[in-house]
Amino acid sequence: MKDKIITMTEAVDMVSSGGTLALGGMTLYRRPMAFVRALLARGQKTGEPNDLTLLAFTAGMESDMLVGAGMISRVRTCYFGLEIFGLAPMYTYHANRGEIEIIEETEASLAYGLRAQVAGVGFMPGRAWIGTDLPALRPDVRTVIDPYSGEELIAFPAIRADVAVIHVPVADHDGNAFIGVNKGIDVELPAIAETVIITAEEVVPQLSKADVVAPFVTAVVHAPGGAAPSSCHPLYALDGLALLSYTDQVSDPDSFKKYLDDWLDEQNPN
Repeated sequence: MKDKIITMTEAVDMVSSGGTLALGGMTLYRRPMAFVRALLARGQKTGEPNDLTLLAFTAGMESDMLVGAGMISRVRTCYFGLEIFGLAPMYTYHANRGEIEIIEETEASLAYGLRAQVAGVGFMPGRAWIGTDLPALRPDVRTVIDPYSGEELIAFPAIRADVAVIHVPVADHDGNAFIGVNKGIDVELPAIAETVIITAEEVVPQLSKADVVAPFVTAVVHAPGGAAPSSCHPLYALDGLALLSYTDQVSDPDSFKKYLDDWLDEQNPN
């Protein structure tokens, strides 16, 4: 099979303005921080990409930094925060001012939307949201009648992404990747994205067991420590001090810019 190893610079160049960027991982676990760091560095140099739609089952520090950098115009997630470390400061700042579009989602709407895209159909019916005010917030979400039972169901539209980025403990040169126990929706993301980038702590010649298989993967980037300061079980735990430092220092665009400049300089001392 084709060797899919590329550089991080080549990987971030695959993200185009106006597209949908899906980020794998869960809350503060296995987030593609090295990829986001490189994307932020590209943004500082070129002003692109911008006007992105962020798709994440849950969004954490990596997503908050993209919002702070002005790359994200709209957000699709059922949770945006830093768990016990508090609110996501830049998301909170811009969302409270109506400066980013929030597409109302729940666990169910994301799951049904992904399943529809995986199945190759325009929507997936379900009982979620029946009897709630959520459909009023999402005029694109309609109802259908079950032709067999006559029951009214919610028709959740399919969700797709232009680029999906997933960080894993190990991948091989062909593009097979092993995620481990806490998969989140990372098994589904490769099936709904046009371009799939795997960043991996370790790259080996060939895997004997994979959660994501090569035909779905566009490229693999070797990125040791690529989830930090989030965790990558069982290789390393999350860095709570780094997360506290972020929430202590960042509260508005000016403080974020200073943090970002310092953070990028620390990562690229030369």
